[in-house]
Amino acid sequence: MTAEFMFITFTLFIAGVVAVPIASKMGLGSVLGYLIAGIVVSPVLYWAGVDVVALQHFAEFGVVMMLFLIGLEMQPRALWDMRARIFVMGGAQVVLTAAAVMGVAMLFGQGWTVALAIGLVFALSSTAIVNQTLNEKGLMRSDGGQASFSVLLLQDIAVIPMLAFIPLLALPELMQAAHHGDDHGGGHGEEGLNLSLVEGLPGWQTALITVAAIGVVILAGMYLTGPIFRFVARARLRELFVSAALMMVIGIALLMTMVGLSPALGTFLAGVVMANSEYRHELESDIEPFKGIFLGVFFITVGASIDFALLRDNLLLILGLTLGLIVLKTAVLLLIGRAFRLSGGDKWLFGLGLAQAGEFGFVLVSFTVASAVIPREVADLMLLVVALSMLLTPGLFILYDRVIAPRYSREQEQPEGEVAPEGKIIIAGHGRFGGIVNRTLQAAGIPTTVVDYSNEQLAMLRRYGLRVYFGDATRPDLLHAAGIEDAKILVIAMDRAEPITELTKHVREHYPHVHIVARAIDRWHVYDLWHAGCRDIIRETYDSSLRATRSVFEALGYPRDKAERIVGEFETFDRAMMLELADLYDPVQTRSDDSAYSRHVREHMPAWEADLNARMKAVMEG
Repeated sequence: MTAEFMFITFTLFIAGVVAVPIASKMGLGSVLGYLIAGIVVSPVLYWAGVDVVALQHFAEFGVVMMLFLIGLEMQPRALWDMRARIFVMGGAQVVLTAAAVMGVAMLFGQGWTVALAIGLVFALSSTAIVNQTLNEKGLMRSDGGQASFSVLLLQDIAVIPMLAFIPLLALPELMQAAHHGDDHGGGHGEEGLNLSLVEGLPGWQTALITVAAIGVVILAGMYLTGPIFRFVARARLRELFVSAALMMVIGIALLMTMVGLSPALGTFLAGVVMANSEYRHELESDIEPFKGIFLGVFFITVGASIDFALLRDNLLLILGLTLGLIVLKTAVLLLIGRAFRLSGGDKWLFGLGLAQAGEFGFVLVSFTVASAVIPREVADLMLLVVALSMLLTPGLFILYDRVIAPRYSREQEQPEGEVAPEGKIIIAGHGRFGGIVNRTLQAAGIPTTVVDYSNEQLAMLRRYGLRVYFGDATRPDLLHAAGIEDAKILVIAMDRAEPITELTKHVREHYPHVHIVARAIDRWHVYDLWHAGCRDIIRETYDSSLRATRSVFEALGYPRDKAERIVGEFETFDRAMMLELADLYDPVQTRSDDSAYSRHVREHMPAWEADLNARMKAVMEG
């Protein structure tokens, strides 16, 4: 048994290790690489007697981890601001898509109950593929990416009422066949461990326990995360911290499953609650590798689950159904995107990105068969449509990336013969940070070029005659279109650490003449940017925090000039200490206790604290 487990694990890993780099080098993306790897190794898995469906359910834990990490990047306020998109846009997508698919299924001769169940299954999209691809391509923060994320979140919520509603559509003839099979089929005593907390309870008790479980997740995220991780940190063992992070995610997922909720939705909620935690970045770095491994295995199992015998016998029908589903969902999504004022590339990103069926489709199809709602022969065809639509999704993103996005980028190219102004300044990101920089420069009469993802923001800037470009500033072709070769200064004001660092490295390597002013998300990001070669780094909340500290001293009765001197002394000391540590920082070792950075801090911290206290005391008494 041990050798069998190791053989299966080795097969999955070697398939991914070989296929993904090849697919990435060809510009196909990691998701398509994993799917192709699954197709290639599927004969080996079936020869080894692997239950691919069971493996797939296990690997779906990668989706749970992914939503937890997305939640960590979301602020509760940001989620509240998205509520209209989540519930109105997401609700419209589920209802309209289900109705459209239901209508087509009835045209194919299915009864209304079967057609409705088919519509509900195909209304869902793949959270795993879409979010993974949006993050890989840096599209998550675009208007189209945010709309896609909102709809996917609503779909995860919608799975819960679907599971409650679908059994009501059961067909009497299928129920009789199922009972007949039970009477002659054996299979008793294999139900397994039942951990449900709500099974058999009245509706009001189920609702009460569900609300209580959500409350436990929120309270635990707010009040227990800190004490738990502080206790674990005392051991100074990195692997123990990783274990604690996994324990937390698995525990939340288990609790949500026990009360009948989506584990992915529960962990997303927990991530949002912990978004302001001091351990947020540590949690991200610890869980990210496991998320990648589980998602990779999940995508491989999707490729391996394709029934090629059934596909061969019904090739034209299944391809027609799959392409028809993609076209139908794209049409509905484009209609909804237009209603919510998505335009240009964002509308197509939204329409093409969510056009597939989702991983929850595998669960729901099996559930409809068990609930005597859909006949087995129809369900088998549906499983193939789900798998093939997911397999084609990376191709849709390639279509967007290579055909649609460049088209909108070309529309933004400078007119032929137009010369870029000398000393040109490019601002990457026009949110609350980059917007202030841009407004100040414009007020001073200094021309700027803005690169951002928000069509709404860019449309406003265009109305005032400003030079703007839509898209991802980390893309070399878009940087070229914006005129990076002639630029004097690049202000990187995007709101995520990874793209900021990535863009800094690219510009430092290829355009060393450009002076970079980079926004840093936190202290650790300052060190990453310093290591990448940037020397003009602005911590996003540092100056405002110093101003707030000055106001506190003034409220305590200190004169304005003395309060400024106190804060200035701290700022001088803090900047000197950061410069001293910056050259010791190693992004590979990050924050391990064995790094030169950590050893230096432990050795000098007492002297630093004494020096700072003496300086502050001298200023306050002076």
